[in-house]
Amino acid sequence: MSLAQLHYTSAADGDGTGEDGPAAARFTSVDASIPASVLSEAGPLLAYEAPRGTPDRLTDAALRALPEAYSFSLLSDGSGLLARTVPVRSPRTSAVRFHAHAVHLPSGTRLPGGTLPLTACRSARWAAATPDRPLPDPLAAPPAPAGHEAREREALNDFAVSRGPWLAGVLSDLRRLHGPDGPERVVLVERQSADVARWIALAGLALPDGLAEQLTFTTYTRRPREAAGRVVGVLPEDAEDLADSGLRVHVCTGPRPEGPVGDTWAETAARIWRGRAPELFREAAALPGEPFAAGPLAVTALCAGIPLGTEERAAAADWAAERPYALDGTRTRLLVEALTSPGTDDRSGPEFDAAGRLFAALDGRAPATATAPLAAMLVTEAVRGGNGSLELPGRTAFSGPEGAAVAGVLGPEILTELGGAGVGLDVARTVQLLRVARLLGVDCAGLLPLVVDRLAPALLTGGEEGAPGWAPALLELMDEQFDVRTALLGALDRIAPDHPAEVARLLSRVPLPFTGTQALPHLRMCAGAPEARAGCGGDRVATLQRTLRAGGVSPFAEPLVLRTGVGLVWDEEAPTAAEARQLLEAATSDAHRAAGTWSLLVAAALAAGPDDAAAPELAHDLLRGFPRETGGRVRAALQLLEFAREVRSGAAEPEWAERVRALRAEAEPVEPGVLGQACDAVAGRLLAPERPDDELYALVRSGDADLIAAYARTARGDGVRARLAADPAYAADCFTVWTAHPHAGRVWTEAAAGLLDEVLRPVVRGLPADRVAAVADAVGRTGSSGRADAFRDWHRRDRRTLGRLGRRIAGRVRRA
Repeated sequence: MSLAQLHYTSAADGDGTGEDGPAAARFTSVDASIPASVLSEAGPLLAYEAPRGTPDRLTDAALRALPEAYSFSLLSDGSGLLARTVPVRSPRTSAVRFHAHAVHLPSGTRLPGGTLPLTACRSARWAAATPDRPLPDPLAAPPAPAGHEAREREALNDFAVSRGPWLAGVLSDLRRLHGPDGPERVVLVERQSADVARWIALAGLALPDGLAEQLTFTTYTRRPREAAGRVVGVLPEDAEDLADSGLRVHVCTGPRPEGPVGDTWAETAARIWRGRAPELFREAAALPGEPFAAGPLAVTALCAGIPLGTEERAAAADWAAERPYALDGTRTRLLVEALTSPGTDDRSGPEFDAAGRLFAALDGRAPATATAPLAAMLVTEAVRGGNGSLELPGRTAFSGPEGAAVAGVLGPEILTELGGAGVGLDVARTVQLLRVARLLGVDCAGLLPLVVDRLAPALLTGGEEGAPGWAPALLELMDEQFDVRTALLGALDRIAPDHPAEVARLLSRVPLPFTGTQALPHLRMCAGAPEARAGCGGDRVATLQRTLRAGGVSPFAEPLVLRTGVGLVWDEEAPTAAEARQLLEAATSDAHRAAGTWSLLVAAALAAGPDDAAAPELAHDLLRGFPRETGGRVRAALQLLEFAREVRSGAAEPEWAERVRALRAEAEPVEPGVLGQACDAVAGRLLAPERPDDELYALVRSGDADLIAAYARTARGDGVRARLAADPAYAADCFTVWTAHPHAGRVWTEAAAGLLDEVLRPVVRGLPADRVAAVADAVGRTGSSGRADAFRDWHRRDRRTLGRLGRRIAGRVRRA
């Protein structure tokens, strides 16, 4: 293979070179195979601007101090241009010129021998002047680097160590250059362009195969925004205005960057360079994995003794767990030793999780002696570190003398913590301790009742959706240890009556294994509640019956299932009065008393509305069924409801108003629905055709606002209006009552006046004359002739008022 080359130089006026015109640049020697289109594109890429402040005349020392530009560019036709551009001095004027020597790589070709572009750029065989021949011969190979490779490698290692604080950030950005969201360019700010070349050499060794040779760059430019390369070197004075340029700028001459870069591959690669072991990049490339995968690099570094951070160690463990076949015995041993090193104190939860997965992958594949340190580290972390999500080794890992040694150290710590005050509160922690105790053969049977009694309520906490994070470990624990499963399910069954909704929610999120021989009626009810609810529609009493059947135990045999069932169906909501009556009929008062659900039935009665016909009947049953439980205010409220039942049935003893007032005083603060039931019952009876006069007069004389308001409200009902219109005797009686007590008190007087004007008057006004006369006669029969005359005057006043009002309206109509 031969490579076409070209030379491109600038000329100053009058320097004796024979070039015409003012300061210019031109190709002075070009291989005939290079197309003209390549030349037109190559010119701007090869041009050179001296740094700011460079004097017009330079000494030899000053010239040597100017930066050189090594570059590799991809052209529009897919070909490449590898070049070195150096400042030179005009022989006559000492002015600064430049000379570029370039090699053209046709599209699809690579440098011979897999040589990287930068490696060729660093050769000492680049020409600094145009050769005598106008047409240079093709090169059989690119200019080879100068000798002393060992010294070059050591110098590169020294440079990497000196740039340690910037290494991970630069390598991370170089990796991102090959991704979909990478930066446009990476700018490296160095005082010497040779240091930029060293940066690119570092990248060339660290980047995966095929990517390093595609990396375009220039080690020096005055205009980084216009540079064609993806990696651009600039001097500090040219980086001052790049802060808001959108480019990734690394000022390697300024303050050291702080904190990690968040790129595990870059952090690992940086540690390898700081460890002076770049040969590990080639070794890692031979391992399976995607480009820029951190795992192969981290495994190689750890096996070589290079210390890594927790994220890099986790990446190594994860990679090895996925590909245990890729590790031979020596590498397995070295990796485990590195991961379990006693001097490491920064292990994180993800690292321990990855170590657990690695152990699971190596268990049975690698000798137990090789994996024993990993198993010991995992169980030690489970006990001392509290990592509840850690994947634990199997029991076989501790069957040998190593297991006995670990058990001897950790056993007392496990027993102490399981017996402590905080056991059970942290579910994941407690589950992990119990599992480790079994792995190590630690006997904790004596502590088990205490542990499960604290653990069971803790399972019910947490409002997150889906299975909690500790669920897999808990299920494994219950599968591994029959005694723990039996004890824990029993504890959950005991607390279910007091927390049925929470237990049902737990069972919907975590499939606990309670299908064995244990009775567990409460757990079975909690598990069956959703199906029962779906199968019964909105019938909550039927849902309760179906839920009770799911438990398999009768409320008469185990009353607490009644509490669980009621809690599952109604939760914190009270049933209706009708539902409460059905509940009371479905189980005896003794069962409700033992279950504690009688209070819910009482709440249903007291919460009922004034029109709920089931509430007085329920109150009657509750007073009979729970005479000792219902006392004080609650009993008085229930008696008010029962009194309403008695009034409506005609069984109430005399002195109704006084009875209502006495019970109301005992029941304060009385529920509106309860008081409404009693007052409405009294009002309904006193407005009936066969009313007891004594009770009516007692109500009038009482001046009780609640009773009189209920009377007035009932009198305004449709039933009373219809009776007034249909029965002259009833209308006469109401007129007599509503006019007979003018001095009874303000409450009654106002109520009676309102009933006369707003209820009786509209009814009488709509009656024909003969019916009005019949009402007047009935008033005379029930009272006296004077009262009949009073009714006629009351009616005539209404007619005169209507007449005047009618004439007034007619006059207004005529005037209009």
